[in-house]
Amino acid sequence: MSDQTAAFPDLMDAVVLITGGGTGIGAALTEGFAGQGAKVAFIDIADAPSQELAERLATGSRHAPLFIHADLTDLGAIKQAVARAESAHGAATVLVNNAAFDDRHELLEMSGEYWDANQAINLRPVAFTAQAVAPGMIAAGGGAIVNFTSTSYMLNIGAMPSYTAAKAGIVGLTKGLAGRLGPEGIRVNAIAPGWVMTERQKQLWVTEEGLAAMVDRQCLKRPIEPEDMVGPCLFLASKASAMITAQVLIADGGML
Repeated sequence: MSDQTAAFPDLMDAVVLITGGGTGIGAALTEGFAGQGAKVAFIDIADAPSQELAERLATGSRHAPLFIHADLTDLGAIKQAVARAESAHGAATVLVNNAAFDDRHELLEMSGEYWDANQAINLRPVAFTAQAVAPGMIAAGGGAIVNFTSTSYMLNIGAMPSYTAAKAGIVGLTKGLAGRLGPEGIRVNAIAPGWVMTERQKQLWVTEEGLAAMVDRQCLKRPIEPEDMVGPCLFLASKASAMITAQVLIADGGML
């Protein structure tokens, strides 16, 4: 566990499922929950980094994380992945919907097929993974769902209309799930990260000028790292946030 991460005793031995948990923000979340002593299963399609992460965390963790390969655009694969996680660890009491693909695309060239495929990655799995874990979570007496949205939909960014629509949709879905599942003792919240410096971002889009401009707009004057999302997610997953639901926690360094 990182020196800057608080310990949440109720997460020890908790059953946690994370989507997109093999790389980027998701890998930091997988490591963060493993560091709390949770029983973590994570879903990803990136085999090599996911297997490496699982093997690395198996040493020194209370419970070795379980990597499950699944394509979240396939609703049947979601059900099978959840069933496999439940078979290994029991019903999840924490679900983190993190998986996403922030592809850039041009409005005037966008096809209906592209739109549907993008939503199938960025929005639909949030609903159907929640649907798949809900019966087990209800039977367990409650739990917490944390959905990752993004500040991108708030910033009038013109280079990814389907992605930002999906991220806005996650906010509405979060509130709808909170209303439906709250009576079952299940809290549902969202985290909206700012521009997080994952390896994907660095390889594809980060420039010195662009990063400097973003940091200049933040109250906190340093780049946002994947590890910065761990504390907020642990908090919303734990009983420390017992009366917090249907909310969006913005973690963007105080961008102006």
